[in-house]
Amino acid sequence: MMIAIAVPGEIAVGEDAELPLASVGKLPLLATVARAICAGTLDPAEPVELREEDRVGGSGLLRALSGRRWPVADLAVLTAAVSDNIATNALLRRVGLDRVAEESRALGLRRTRVLDRIREPRLPTDPPAFAVGTAGELARFAASLDGREEWTRLMLGWLAHNTDRSLVPALLPHDSEDRRPVTTAPPGTVWVANKTGTDDGVRADVGVMVGDRRIGYAVLASGPPGSDHELVTRVREAGVGIGRLVGAAPAAPAAPPGPVPGG
Repeated sequence: MMIAIAVPGEIAVGEDAELPLASVGKLPLLATVARAICAGTLDPAEPVELREEDRVGGSGLLRALSGRRWPVADLAVLTAAVSDNIATNALLRRVGLDRVAEESRALGLRRTRVLDRIREPRLPTDPPAFAVGTAGELARFAASLDGREEWTRLMLGWLAHNTDRSLVPALLPHDSEDRRPVTTAPPGTVWVANKTGTDDGVRADVGVMVGDRRIGYAVLASGPPGSDHELVTRVREAGVGIGRLVGAAPAAPAAPPGPVPGG
């Protein structure tokens, strides 16, 4: 089992280990789309036709929806908010793997790479994973989402809609429905904009955490099949340590139920 934890300048545990990312690998794709939109080379309202090759199992909502054409911006929100695999494949087809690789290098993501589209199942003849990367690169990338450039504000807005807060922020007091970027959070709490990844033997979480200050973080955990419960526990424990860096303490456990009247 391997766990890598990075907060630039503060935590560096296995930060250079190259690990599978599962859906955290969608971050370079989202960054490519955001940068193209803000550069004026990609219209956020451009409709993208879903093709049969885009359709795949796993996370998302598009399999249950009837629409066949979706604007680029909507596909990005679906990718960020519910990690929609069909939306991911459609966006990746629209911008191309080569463009994602080029933008990734420009952002300092040299060992963090999207290798292929999402596939279910992944065959021996396919690339070994959707994406791989390092905690160090991803934490530095997250820290760069500071809202100073237009594309970083767009990215933060998408990531703030992530519905999965079950990993790094799970044990920290936070409002999972607060989508508005903040400079500080109420004392003892955190605000989070993040992207998670889940696969058999993989748990990953990369994002921005704001408490009494702002940091970028990355936690990547990989283990043998069947180790998912332990991986989740390890990632949540890392989240508690990261939360302490910005002044947040773990949420108090719920009080046990009282006696039943008349019991």
